[in-house]
Amino acid sequence: MTPQNLIDAEAFARRRLPKSIYDYYRSGAWDEISLGRNREAYGELELHPRVLVDVSKRDRSTTLLGTATSMPILAAPTAFHRLAHPDGEAATARALADLNTIMVLSSLSTTTVEEVTAAGGPVWFQLYANRDAAITRALVDRVVAAGCKAIMLTADTPVWGVRERDVRNGFHLPPGVGAANLANLDPEGEARSRQGSGMGQAFDWMLHPALSWKELESICAWSPVPVLLKGLCRGDDAARAIDSGCAGVVVSNHGGRQLDTVPATISVLPEVVEAVAGRGLVLVDGGVRRGTDVLKAIALGADAVQIGRPQLWGLACDGERGVRGIFEHLDHELDLAMALTGCPSLEAISADLVRRR
Repeated sequence: MTPQNLIDAEAFARRRLPKSIYDYYRSGAWDEISLGRNREAYGELELHPRVLVDVSKRDRSTTLLGTATSMPILAAPTAFHRLAHPDGEAATARALADLNTIMVLSSLSTTTVEEVTAAGGPVWFQLYANRDAAITRALVDRVVAAGCKAIMLTADTPVWGVRERDVRNGFHLPPGVGAANLANLDPEGEARSRQGSGMGQAFDWMLHPALSWKELESICAWSPVPVLLKGLCRGDDAARAIDSGCAGVVVSNHGGRQLDTVPATISVLPEVVEAVAGRGLVLVDGGVRRGTDVLKAIALGADAVQIGRPQLWGLACDGERGVRGIFEHLDHELDLAMALTGCPSLEAISADLVRRR
């Protein structure tokens, strides 16, 4: 029996993964209220389809910051893929290259950026700004030289949130698994990354609790590729990010893994879209599990969505083929949802299709 959807895939992955690794991937902060809200909020939105529209041909392709993709579905940055499968991020990258959609590589990748870009698909890089500006710049220079076409700077992590499942499990990285692109930047390297339980004691050295708008402006000014700011849930922050030089923003609450009780991302998407006012790209992640979710996000103004945990479930289930299956299935569901709502193209997906229940 094979998974029938992304939700099934999680159940399959849970049976294959050690408990501490499964819990690390799926956990949220504290009471995991925001984790649940991300998913529940999509169910509160109803679709009101159009009929008698010619949908015999449908086009889901788009272009994001100059990168052409086959679908408006990206791989959100997710850490430590080799915990799910020995081939790690390289397998994920090959699957996405085959599908011609974007992989956003995590700073906490267990595979080098050079190995990932060698797969041939479009790759962006998720960045944690370090308190040492030289480390930040060296990392950006490396990933751009490797072929990454954009930088996605995470803004919602001045410190690590508390994921109590990880603390209970004493989560740690096994020997031989570490942040491959950071090893030469931190003198203590992989040995340090194995200490303690949870992320707070493992990689706190790489965070920048004093990161400011002024530093964001500086990064945007010197970066040789476009910069997006990830981790927003307010319109005023989104507008300021664009004013600071960002090419776009990502509406995200870190998958509910940082501050609990923040709103579901889909619920604040319209506010962010209004604030950006067409001056930059708007992406959203958190809770996307169905093609109807993708359609709702686009109807409310997103240019594309990102999915995080589902790619890990696919990887755990069947490596590269499993990741490809996750994205193919979600893309197929989006295609079907477009046909059934009278939308032959992404441009035809409009806000009047969605109403709150």
